[in-house]
Amino acid sequence: MQILAFIRCFLSGPACLLPRGVSPTSAAVLATSELAFNPLKLAFLIGWVYLCLYIVQRIQFSKLIPKNQKATANIVALFLGPIFLLALLILLGVLLISKATSKSAEEHGIKERLQNVIAHLRSLHFIHLKDEATIKLLHSSGAELKEIYTRGKSSSQDIRILDLTEQIIWNALTERASDILIDPKGESIYTIRFRVDGVLREVEKVEADVCRAVINSIKAVSNMDIAEKRRPQDGSFIAKTPDETISFRVASAGALNGEKLSVRVLSQNAGIFTLTNIGLLEKQRAIIKDTIDKPSGMILMCGPTGSGKTTTLYAMLNEIDLFTRNVITVEDPIEYVLPNASQIEVNPKADITFATTLRSILRQDPDVICVGEIRDEETAGIALRASQTGHLVLATLHSDSPASSLIRLLDLGVTPLLLSSGLGLIVSQRLVRRLCSNCKIPAELSQSQIHDFHKRNINYSNIFQAKGCKQCYETGYRGRVAIFDILLLDNQLRASIANNELSITQLRKDSGKKGKSNLQKQGLRKVVSGITSLEELKRVVG
Repeated sequence: MQILAFIRCFLSGPACLLPRGVSPTSAAVLATSELAFNPLKLAFLIGWVYLCLYIVQRIQFSKLIPKNQKATANIVALFLGPIFLLALLILLGVLLISKATSKSAEEHGIKERLQNVIAHLRSLHFIHLKDEATIKLLHSSGAELKEIYTRGKSSSQDIRILDLTEQIIWNALTERASDILIDPKGESIYTIRFRVDGVLREVEKVEADVCRAVINSIKAVSNMDIAEKRRPQDGSFIAKTPDETISFRVASAGALNGEKLSVRVLSQNAGIFTLTNIGLLEKQRAIIKDTIDKPSGMILMCGPTGSGKTTTLYAMLNEIDLFTRNVITVEDPIEYVLPNASQIEVNPKADITFATTLRSILRQDPDVICVGEIRDEETAGIALRASQTGHLVLATLHSDSPASSLIRLLDLGVTPLLLSSGLGLIVSQRLVRRLCSNCKIPAELSQSQIHDFHKRNINYSNIFQAKGCKQCYETGYRGRVAIFDILLLDNQLRASIANNELSITQLRKDSGKKGKSNLQKQGLRKVVSGITSLEELKRVVG
């Protein structure tokens, strides 16, 4: 294999040996593919080595060569043998490369076969790590994956697939992944990617037949139809580890070259967060705490998908005395169990929607209502009316900023008068990655950036940038921290909304004047504190 590696490097090095239109990489793949899997050439190589050794032996015992010249003759024989062999291999490589331009389809097939072999070996290595994993995948009914997938008759192939499935889930948990994406890359290769700290990275390539079986096993434990591979499906399952029980939400869809699967790891740490440890400034925390303590009104969390809105909602709920106030939540799905709170999960198949559930829980004497997401006019209207009738309402909305949240609600059909009288506070949130404390290095700032910091009187001596190490999987980041933008609706703003005189430009100016840090300002504070980098802030906020 060392000889083959040397030939690969040799063929990919001299550009003069390659005809026009053939890349060195293609030539190396083609040549090594032909040599590595041909037993006749391997036998020829072994025979050639033995022939060189035989010649050395004959020289040693030959009487025709003087004793004082035998050492020189041995060295010449040992050097000439590999040189002749290398010359033959170069000639063979040139002949193969000359055919490459007329065999592009064949070359593609060779590459695909090589990818299959590599994917197969990596999947075997992936399964070999199973001894480290202690995890059980369970159906919502409590049945284990093995019972569902094999139905009591397990073969060695089934056990291999189940081990690989459990290993994928286990690796995702140990690497703190929030999502697992299994996608077909071609007809014979699937990729497995983890979303860690909001960024996707590829962790494995697995051959298609094996990965299809893995997808079927996940669909089986998620109560999904294995036979249906074109229509989108949803499901869920749980996993038990020695320390905790984790819930997963699964979505499948037909895609080019196969079926793709998305597995969302539902947050298990949401219940431990409070307003003091989620990254709020003291002034922001005081505003939110004061609004939560009021008997009625609406607090609206906004931000894109994956920005931590639900976690912040749980942090707000943790500030409420659940013994003296009746708290009811409507979620899709329930991510964390709150003791002493009534939690309802949305199920459209059973006609349990946000709107229908909100109507019913208003008759159950709630003090606090938590709405997982406002998606339509009906849900928004019911939630805002509830905030006017003695209920504290916490809700989320997909929007970019507090200003755009107001526009979004008006666009959904909410009347300006209802919006101005019911809404009390809007919190916009983003998550930025923390720099890895093990490998972060001082940032290399441009002259324009230094001039800008000087102009704004900002100390830039503690600004760092990402480097990458084994602890952070060469990303330079580990973990995330939240940044917030808060808008408290005062009487003047409520009057502007009610009179349909809302100005987004003026709204943003007023928000800044009142000291409510916007996302860029608070993000920059994290940068100058050495928590995150300028590149990460630009990626998230812009």
